[in-house]
Amino acid sequence: MKPTLFVLAAGMGSRYGGLKQLDGLGPNGETIMDYSIFDAIRAGFGKIVFVIRRDFEQDFRDKVLSKYEGHIPTELVFQAIDDLPEGFVCPADRVKPWGTNHAVLMGKNVINEPFCVINADDFYGRDAFAVMGKWLSELPEGAKNDYSMVGFRVCNTLSENGSVARGVCGKDEQGNLTTVVERTEIMRIDGVVSYKDEEANWVGIEENTPVSMNMWGFTPDYFAYSEDFFKEFLKNNIDKPKAEFFIPLMVDKLISEGTATVKVLDTNAKWFGVTYAADRQATVDKIQELVNAGDYPNKLF
Repeated sequence: MKPTLFVLAAGMGSRYGGLKQLDGLGPNGETIMDYSIFDAIRAGFGKIVFVIRRDFEQDFRDKVLSKYEGHIPTELVFQAIDDLPEGFVCPADRVKPWGTNHAVLMGKNVINEPFCVINADDFYGRDAFAVMGKWLSELPEGAKNDYSMVGFRVCNTLSENGSVARGVCGKDEQGNLTTVVERTEIMRIDGVVSYKDEEANWVGIEENTPVSMNMWGFTPDYFAYSEDFFKEFLKNNIDKPKAEFFIPLMVDKLISEGTATVKVLDTNAKWFGVTYAADRQATVDKIQELVNAGDYPNKLF
């Protein structure tokens, strides 16, 4: 069974502004998402599922889904802050979405095969999709509790225009994930890749330290674990207006209690994206370089 690509496209880029998922950056107005879909198709994925906000639906169908007709099957699911388990009511003053793992839960009724989760606005690169597609497609039928994450080398994920937030990963001798610690400020300090710790001190790390760019490989059993834990999360956090149910929170629970393993898949791909408005032109230039090198056709779809 071919794996599915699950694209998280319900958010807006607060630091960049606007619906950057639809910003044309390629030579023919291609979005970063278009390159992810193209890479996924050639890596053997068989279906694309997007999670978006419902008020964005018509725009998304017209500007995005229409491009992929005839190339790969697509489906839409919707994230809403009032979509909560029975017995829970969204507080009236809640504005912030419930986080990335809540968005993942929206796919539970349409995804029945191994799947990869990505952000809509990150350029992951051809090798990252090839590595993940191979891993997912080689899982035995009915596999459970055996997950993966593409571990980008931190030196390949920095912005020249400011700090970035990354999940800094630890792994054991078997290459399985042991920890993911979200570091909200990572950048080069005097030439050394460093993160700011809880005491506001800069801590240097190795150039090839794996970091999470939210590119995860799961099997459908992950949805049931997420449903159960989301109820626990809500009991403790429903009245906290900024609390979010993140993927690393769920993954950390599963690996710390021994329920699941998460293989860290290495990639030499260079991540890039538009974290800041000033990143936009550099991203356009990098895509053009890849097109000129023959990694991508001049027109994708």
